[in-house]
Amino acid sequence: MTLFDRISFIFVDFMQYGLLIVMGFLLLVVPFVCIYNFIGLFHRFKIKWFRNIMWAITLIAGVIDTILYMELFEDISLESVWDVQLYNDQVHQPIWTGSWVTLAVIGIVGIIGAIALIATDVNKVPPLVTVISMAAVYLLLGEVIMWCIQLANHILSDAIMCYVLPVNIFMIAVNLFMEKIRQWNENEVHASENFGKDGLIKGLNMSLKKAENWPIYAFLFMVPLFGIVLVILILFGQEPDAVIKAWTETTEWTLSQQVGPQNLYYDEHYLCTVAAGGHRKVVKPVRKGIRHGHEVIVSRQLMIANAFENVLEEKTPRFHRALRDFYDKYGFPIADYIRTNKVACDITYFVMKPLEWIFLIVLYLVDVNPENRIAVQYLPNMK
Repeated sequence: MTLFDRISFIFVDFMQYGLLIVMGFLLLVVPFVCIYNFIGLFHRFKIKWFRNIMWAITLIAGVIDTILYMELFEDISLESVWDVQLYNDQVHQPIWTGSWVTLAVIGIVGIIGAIALIATDVNKVPPLVTVISMAAVYLLLGEVIMWCIQLANHILSDAIMCYVLPVNIFMIAVNLFMEKIRQWNENEVHASENFGKDGLIKGLNMSLKKAENWPIYAFLFMVPLFGIVLVILILFGQEPDAVIKAWTETTEWTLSQQVGPQNLYYDEHYLCTVAAGGHRKVVKPVRKGIRHGHEVIVSRQLMIANAFENVLEEKTPRFHRALRDFYDKYGFPIADYIRTNKVACDITYFVMKPLEWIFLIVLYLVDVNPENRIAVQYLPNMK
């Protein structure tokens, strides 16, 4: 192996171990914050700053944990839109890429509403402000509900970990709403003169003096607030129906309305990976073939390499076994590293070109019909 190869393997190993360490840390943190948030439903936290830190950790760790879990363990490609060709057990994104900005803005509005509730004393602001803040939180909860519905057809199999963050967000929202209602009810004096001059705003504030009704009023205020946010997003160039297309412009999920291409199979042979994963104009796939009982994409480079391996297996079996052991040790990690990166597949194709020419020369020197041997590679009933 060259020095560059060794450095590449060290870097890949470092990244893999680093991700495992992060996942291990999250696996320790997430259960703790889940228990803490659950206790908050029945117990009033007196140390507010610690509670706020725990809620921040819940969101940050929950988002990171969900993304890593989906990408590393469930092979869910968050960047692959519904019509992208995937391989093996890969799954398309559950949320359409074109809607990410819209959903992010709506989520940020919800977080701002939660921060406003946390940072204010309901006895020092008009009830209408509190209700609008709750309405903003409802927008975030709406996205969370849609996320849960979208993943519902995977919940009984592998996606149950993706429900941890939504459940915690709901517990935080319920905790926060109950806290604000308690704050208001514990103060007996709510003078009408604190609500400003006579008019519509004062009338609304006066009608909101019963704190138990705030969540209901907030639900009603959520509709116009949602409309205002959508209008602003449209003015800045977002699609009017992006909120709907976020869930329908997908495949394989509960609300999906698109039918994506059937996954192709490639095993850990890194030239199979190159043929399937590189840009077509570069790696030049010629047809589909069968390898180990699965359909694979075949390029001429792949067929030449496999034909050369056939010759080695026939004429020098011991050397072939040693070469195969070497490949099993170093080829599989390369395949695993490049399989989701088209540029890496293209680079590997060019790096392999000199070897491809050597393989071809050897085939023409030792085989009576080298092109026949090359042509039959990966056909049914062939290796």
